[in-house]
Amino acid sequence: MRILFLSHYFPPEGNAPATRVFEMCRRWVRAGHHVTVITCAPNVPNGKVYAGYRNRLRQREDVEGIEVIRVWTYLAPNKGKVRRIVNYLSYFVCASFAGLFVQRPDVVIATSPQFFCGWAGVIVSRLRRLPFILEIRDIWPESIVTVGAMKKSRMVMFLERLERRLYASARHIVTVGEGYRRQLEARGVQPARISVITNGVDRTAPAPSQRDGPLLDRLGLKDGFVCSYIGTIGMASGLDVVLRAARNLKTSRRGDIRFLLVGDGAVRAELERVAKAEQLDNVIFAGLQSRTRLNAFFSISDACLVHLRKKELFETVLPSKLLEAMAMAKAVVLGVKGSAAELIRESGAGICIEPENENELIAAVERLAADRALAESMGASGRCYVLKHFDLDVLARNYLTVVEQTAKPA
Repeated sequence: MRILFLSHYFPPEGNAPATRVFEMCRRWVRAGHHVTVITCAPNVPNGKVYAGYRNRLRQREDVEGIEVIRVWTYLAPNKGKVRRIVNYLSYFVCASFAGLFVQRPDVVIATSPQFFCGWAGVIVSRLRRLPFILEIRDIWPESIVTVGAMKKSRMVMFLERLERRLYASARHIVTVGEGYRRQLEARGVQPARISVITNGVDRTAPAPSQRDGPLLDRLGLKDGFVCSYIGTIGMASGLDVVLRAARNLKTSRRGDIRFLLVGDGAVRAELERVAKAEQLDNVIFAGLQSRTRLNAFFSISDACLVHLRKKELFETVLPSKLLEAMAMAKAVVLGVKGSAAELIRESGAGICIEPENENELIAAVERLAADRALAESMGASGRCYVLKHFDLDVLARNYLTVVEQTAKPA
């Protein structure tokens, strides 16, 4: 088949949607299919184009056999509203136009976030009379209202109507978790039109076997217990809880426990400013790192924090960073209710805490710091579980089956 995949994000960007699209597409190429991805110049999260790229009207490259077409977008950092909306709309226009001129595909797939990427898929599929698969990784615009990026308004109500029209325009919808399936059904999508293909892990990627000594020295973390958050430091992450926990630990003179925050996002600068102002030297910000460097940060972590704000919407989420931490054989401190908490309890991979509760976060890290054998045992259990149930090779084959069935004439 010829598969056209529209995604606002793609490597070398290292966020969850970029990684998912890349991992699926490269496996489909290995299976003998031709895959074209229409994306933009890599610029997340700061709105600055990565070295070696330019924000041109159109540029083409080959990435492990995937034909990648990058289109021009208005660049904006991952914060604020107006500039980000213009960024989304510019991708919608340019990706829709580019999709009309690639060699005729058998099927069009478009992924959220963000919302207008899905609509670009609708435009291309309708004008070229092609079957359309919509991938839902986020319930939008509800998610941006939940994190406070927008308030309920007539504009949001209009976007919600567009959301339902978007679902109706797809021949099939692929989503990343059972919680999302339930939300789609509640919005009137017929169950037969929904498939769940979760995020996954590469079983061939080994867990780090030894700590990166030079990195430990550079960050000043050679002694003590390190609990790392590795991922986007955005409005949904609720990482104020780390600063509150760090403040209390410093007051109680637990200098042996450190929090390492690896990544960037809309709230990172403010968190770092507060930590510096309060002299919280037990919180270290490592900044944005390439995916090739992440293994080094996992190697120096004794446990990994996975956390989202205490909102009902996030109870349906299975964060990709959770699966990554488990695959790296790290004990997880999980501040997410719902599906993710059920997975932790079933796998024995870590400790569940109430989201945004600094006292429970402190209790969890103190418990793991006092019992390193327990932390190692949880990490081993998590890796065993995730390799068995979230193998990317299996998930990519299942996804490809959905694509093949959808591509058949109705």
